Amino acid sequence: MSSLKICLAASGGGHIRQLLDLLPAFSGHQCFFMTESTALGQSINSEFPTYFVDHVALGQARLGNPFKMIAAAVRNAVQSARIIRHERPDIIVSTGAGSMAFGMLWGRLSGARLVLVDSFARVRAPSAFARLVGPLAHYRVAQSQGAAGGRTDIPIFDPFRLVDSPRPEKQDLLFATVGATLPFDRLVTMVASAKCRGLTPERVLVQVGEGGAMPEGLDAVEAMTFDSIRQTLQDADVVVCHAGTGSLITALQAGCHVIAVPRLFELREHYDDHQLEIAGALADRGFVQVARDQAELDAALRSVKTRSAAMATTDPQALISFIRDIIAEVQAARAAQ
Repeated sequence: MSSLKICLAASGGGHIRQLLDLLPAFSGHQCFFMTESTALGQSINSEFPTYFVDHVALGQARLGNPFKMIAAAVRNAVQSARIIRHERPDIIVSTGAGSMAFGMLWGRLSGARLVLVDSFARVRAPSAFARLVGPLAHYRVAQSQGAAGGRTDIPIFDPFRLVDSPRPEKQDLLFATVGATLPFDRLVTMVASAKCRGLTPERVLVQVGEGGAMPEGLDAVEAMTFDSIRQTLQDADVVVCHAGTGSLITALQAGCHVIAVPRLFELREHYDDHQLEIAGALADRGFVQVARDQAELDAALRSVKTRSAAMATTDPQALISFIRDIIAEVQAARAAQ
């Protein structure tokens, strides 16, 4: 059978990182990415045909920026239409989130088969993206019981696994990262306060995000390439990060002591409280510690010396097999036409 053209569509952070984990499913086919212009997105662009669209999320309106959301949505709709019209994919596989909604819509209208994989950041209920785009999708996948929303027709693939291998040799280094999407000054300020009081290692490196706070006394940068982040994580003993799935999983794969500081909707730090959900779920498994405020961060830093770091990863093999079956089904249908 001839190869298919497959669009891999995901916004920044953990969404796009999971698609990279799923790449073996698409071997032998023509793939291109549709994503946002983050450091990781730019690194993908050096290996695969990659198109960038504007970031847009319903949460922008919830945070009091409805006109910003509308303007971004209009730009995104036009950008996505051009991409789909130019590439004409046979299949679109998306892990969300909002910036991929128009791509999925235009893809459905152009005859593409849609595969929606709801983010493993969703533990209690389906994401807004899944609720919005789910009716358009030909195939839906959840990664927790809650994300399936009680539906028995949605297959569930829990990806989290402990890694049974020696922890890499570490340096006396704390790395703090706010991720690629939004600044997170509260996390940076908490780390600076802890360092001033001698609770951190002597070496502290902080990635603060574009326009983020730059406290005195800290080695701080706005942005880092994905490769430099991975190398830093290999060296870092302790990681303090926002509770984005990409940051959490990459740190756990590197065997770091991970302290998650969730962005909170009540403090207008994110569009909702999904970071609190995923941090709590990983803490329940013993993978991370959660610090919602300065006191909890201080306690977590004090406990690092008496805790064993958990090494964990996501195992996508079952999901890869499921997607390969979908691709084979679409190939057979195309061949029969």
